[in-house]
Amino acid sequence: MRENAQQPARRRSLRVAVAAADPVRRAALTAIVWNTGHMIGETPDDADVVLADGAAPDSGPPAVLLGGGNDSAQAGVLPHDASAEQIDAAIRAVGAGLVVRSAEAPRPAFNAMAERELNLLTPREVEILAAIGNGLSNKAVARQLGISQHTVKFHVESLLRKLGAASRAEAVHIGLRQRLIEM
Repeated sequence: MRENAQQPARRRSLRVAVAAADPVRRAALTAIVWNTGHMIGETPDDADVVLADGAAPDSGPPAVLLGGGNDSAQAGVLPHDASAEQIDAAIRAVGAGLVVRSAEAPRPAFNAMAERELNLLTPREVEILAAIGNGLSNKAVARQLGISQHTVKFHVESLLRKLGAASRAEAVHIGLRQRLIEM
């Protein structure tokens, strides 16, 4: 065996700039960066990675690892209470050009429309919604698609529920707005 094969792999040290509005938090993050074997960069311009707390700084080339935020445009996002090991692993990953997301990273703000968009319509429901938009009754839709009126009624109820609509007209309006159908 060669001697090099027996030695543990040496970890690459990165230059990390720490950006935090709170001086206590900045000092804590700087200590974590230093204790995990990285060098401290004074400005984002002389760093490989920027570790930002809460809000990403306006910077250019260095990748930003954001702690306690939800800016999906950044290279890395971690929860505010990430451990030193998680921060170190994320710094190394972002420094290597990878994208880091935590399972606990906050989701974008919830709204009712986002929930509706998660309930995708089936192709058959879209066909039925388009037929309803053309003013067809359940009986006419069934005849046009070659299915029973009961099946049409089932699909209409399903698409009303998925779209959060109280009526057929409202379902058509939502379908047009979400570009599910065209008139």
